[in-house]
Amino acid sequence: MSGLKRPGGELASRPLHFFWIVDCSGSMHGEKIGTVNHAIQSTIPEMVSAAENNPNAQLMVRTLKFSTGASWVTSSPVNVEDFAWDDLDAEGVTDLGKAFELLSAQLTIPPMSDRALPPVLVLLSDGQPTDDYKKSLAELKKLPWGKKAVKIAISIGQDADDGVLEEFTGNKELVLQANNAAALTKMIKWASTAASLVSAPASISMDEETTAEGGANPVIVDMGGRIPDLDDIQEDDVW
Repeated sequence: MSGLKRPGGELASRPLHFFWIVDCSGSMHGEKIGTVNHAIQSTIPEMVSAAENNPNAQLMVRTLKFSTGASWVTSSPVNVEDFAWDDLDAEGVTDLGKAFELLSAQLTIPPMSDRALPPVLVLLSDGQPTDDYKKSLAELKKLPWGKKAVKIAISIGQDADDGVLEEFTGNKELVLQANNAAALTKMIKWASTAASLVSAPASISMDEETTAEGGANPVIVDMGGRIPDLDDIQEDDVW
């Protein structure tokens, strides 16, 4: 939906960029990456539905993968209605820092619009970074859009470095635990509609005064009662 009708004309929707950032290192091979592929593919209709219910925002989706190096699977932002998931393979190491570098390059103006809503960054990882991620993460968080972004991490398996993921989100509550396929699927489906929780009236545009001592206040999703309940998931098969 391109705009809202109002007296005197239409109110144009604002772009809301959603990024899947997926660990494709060798430790993700097999059931883990297979679950990621199936879950994200199956949740696209839910993202489309969520976007239709949020006419203030134009939801744009991209996929970034990292293993030995990092690269964009989706070369440019795609309207959610036109987004298609390309199945990912897993091999190599975990160059998370490279992923942060590529992400930072896309969170500047341009290519981001100064009318955009705070982007949603969803990071999925099952291991520990094998490169120097701290410098590139610090650069990402210095960017105005890096500060305002809603950052969610899904920790896959018991070997994932939750400390690194918490550094990324800046909030322990936004590091979601997934120790088997059922839990991972549920977390991905929840995260896929996180963009719908970022309401336009409550969001901050780049032309509004948001800076303060220590930097701008990020937009944080109200998590109260929203995190999926995993009590009904069997833990027989634990990664």
